[in-house]
Amino acid sequence: MIPSDIRIKNDALPDTPGVYLMKDQRGKVLYVGKAVNLKRRVQQHFDRPHGPFIQEMTPLVREIDYIEKGTAIEALILEANLIKHYWPKYNVLLKDNKSFMYLVITDEEYPRPILKRATDLLPEEEKTSLAIFGPYLSARSLRVALDLVRKVFPWSTCVPPKPPSTNVGRGQGVGVAKACFDYQIGRCPGVCIRKIDAKTYKATIRHLIKFFEGKKEDIVKGLTKEMTKLAKAERFEEAAKIRNQLFSLEHIQDIALLMRDEPEARTIKRSEGEIDIYGRIEGYDISHISGTSQVASMVVFQNGAPAKAQYRKFKIKTVEGSNDVGSLKEVLTRRLKHDEWPLPQLLLIDGGKPQVHAVEEVVRELGVQVPVVGMAKGPERKRTDLICSDRSPSLCTLLEPHIDLLTQVRDESHRFAITFHRKVRSAAFIGKKSSTKTKRK
Repeated sequence: MIPSDIRIKNDALPDTPGVYLMKDQRGKVLYVGKAVNLKRRVQQHFDRPHGPFIQEMTPLVREIDYIEKGTAIEALILEANLIKHYWPKYNVLLKDNKSFMYLVITDEEYPRPILKRATDLLPEEEKTSLAIFGPYLSARSLRVALDLVRKVFPWSTCVPPKPPSTNVGRGQGVGVAKACFDYQIGRCPGVCIRKIDAKTYKATIRHLIKFFEGKKEDIVKGLTKEMTKLAKAERFEEAAKIRNQLFSLEHIQDIALLMRDEPEARTIKRSEGEIDIYGRIEGYDISHISGTSQVASMVVFQNGAPAKAQYRKFKIKTVEGSNDVGSLKEVLTRRLKHDEWPLPQLLLIDGGKPQVHAVEEVVRELGVQVPVVGMAKGPERKRTDLICSDRSPSLCTLLEPHIDLLTQVRDESHRFAITFHRKVRSAAFIGKKSSTKTKRK
């Protein structure tokens, strides 16, 4: 429990991501830390047994300040910037003579970020690099952060190919550059095959630098302005790319960061057993038009991210007409009879109480212990209400802090179901057309 004589900003700590600063009686910053849940994380400093440095520090703390951030990755970046500004005594001591990590953005035709320990950082790099960020306490957390940000602002680690003309006259012919693996999975913008010029590439790197400066809002404003400009010029494909980039920026999944620093944040405790919210979650949706070409989707999220190799599609076999409840019962029965598939921590159904009750009935009949929650579509699919059965009324309250993750699972199951339904409907239409032509002959 936090001692009552310690002053806390606004007299309370929020249950949100952010950075906290522990200060002594003179207001000097003793320690800076990040958290996915500020209230829980700060409490741990006073409740749990700790090493000698924390035990030495906690009696000196007289004030706790904090800065709320939208995500854990933004908290990680702010933590590094504040440590650089204050250089707190106990952050330094806790490194135990290990070197801090720094992020260096190189200054070259196609700049790239590289990680360096403080001991490997050369004095001249302050002048020869585009930017240097740090110190970061954890190399692993920094690598995870970079991996997440690279999905939004892809950069290259490969060398641009030489112009084809350089091979002419040497008996080698004109070489054809091959795309790197990172390009194929969307992590490289195509420097390896000259898909992007240096000027456009550097614009992406400028966004990356701003992100690590903690200026996410500036990036959002700039991209929104650019998207609007492109849309007015009817360059809709380019505008759509920026729209997707904005969405990714606002929904960066920083689950891996919090799993290391706050492993308890992933566990939901309930009388029926614990739920690992960042374990396997399965999302289901039914798609049809007036009961025709009925299909269902099963999407899987693990560690807070889609595991697309484990997605499954179902064609409804035993249900006629518009009957989502019956279709869900069929699909879940078929799925749960696959003993070789790992059981999920949670079943998320796109639907309300009738759908949730139907799935719970299947779960009970098959003797499986898996919690079920629904999410109502609502007008224009904007509602994010969780639906729980009367048997588990507290489940929705426990899941509420993870509503963003569950919304993504729901939206992905809907997208996957719609895509599959269109294919089935298209195949049926082509089949009918072909059959009609055959009859005419």
